[in-house]
Amino acid sequence: MKQKNLKVVAVAYDRLAFFEFGIAVEVFGLSRPDINPWYQFATCTAEPGPIRSLAGISLQIGKGLKALDNAGTIIIPGWRDINERPPETLLRSLRRAHDRGARIMSLCSGAFVLAAAGLLHGRSATTHWRYAEQLQRDYPDTRVDPKVLYIDGGNILTAAGSAAGIDLCLHLVRRDFGAEIANKVARRLVVPPHRDGGQAQFIDQPVTKCEDTRLASLLQWLLAHLTEEHSIESMAEQACMSNRTFARRFRDQTGTTPAKWLAFERIKLAQRLLETTSLGVDQIAARSGFGSAQLLRIHFMKVAGRTPTAYRSTFRLGR
Repeated sequence: MKQKNLKVVAVAYDRLAFFEFGIAVEVFGLSRPDINPWYQFATCTAEPGPIRSLAGISLQIGKGLKALDNAGTIIIPGWRDINERPPETLLRSLRRAHDRGARIMSLCSGAFVLAAAGLLHGRSATTHWRYAEQLQRDYPDTRVDPKVLYIDGGNILTAAGSAAGIDLCLHLVRRDFGAEIANKVARRLVVPPHRDGGQAQFIDQPVTKCEDTRLASLLQWLLAHLTEEHSIESMAEQACMSNRTFARRFRDQTGTTPAKWLAFERIKLAQRLLETTSLGVDQIAARSGFGSAQLLRIHFMKVAGRTPTAYRSTFRLGR
């Protein structure tokens, strides 16, 4: 198996957003002697001279864009001004890195840098919801989804606003090292290893917190009974609502339909079983409520973009 390039380089620039930059340092830059091998982290600057952050802190960075030439992963934190075109030297460096196969990921408004480099052309991408409309308007050939935490397009990855950068960075750790290591890093960060919408190759809309107490109780009950068959009628009865009221309130509260919600939660359960057990696909299909391995594979491909077997080979604990 080809050795992974574990060199991670974060790009800094004047008026740097420290939070997104700090996420990259915290996840990839801290020494973790109990995890071997681990990432080799570096920072480079896109511009000469001291780097000023938005908080008035100055950084003196010794490496220039040459540091990107052999990076396996490049991180672009939030860009300083979505109406300002990034330096051409940076854009050219990113294109060269992409051409040789490096992974390039943006956090928050860093997606505007990737878009300006032409790396989001014809792709799905996300950014902070406040900037999504402008990103779509400025780059109409990019499919901008403001409703997701992050999007993994293989070697191009984009995260939504601020804290979603943590989700994407942990997702990358999970891709490289598996669920056990990603969970360990998450515990040290004191954050969940993944939030709703978590570890799929393309992360669908996360389930929002339900403010309707009857629906909230129903969702908790459904999570405990995923293996059972559920219809609109049976769920509406459980929630003490009419079918029409139930369907309308469910979409208002969760942003999706009951059928899609159930399928997604069943996929999440199947993912956990694939990661933590040696059960066969038929057994996992039964335990996660799909009934048959064929039905599980169909839904799994739609949500995770890969087969259950391929997912297990990547994320199985203790592999």
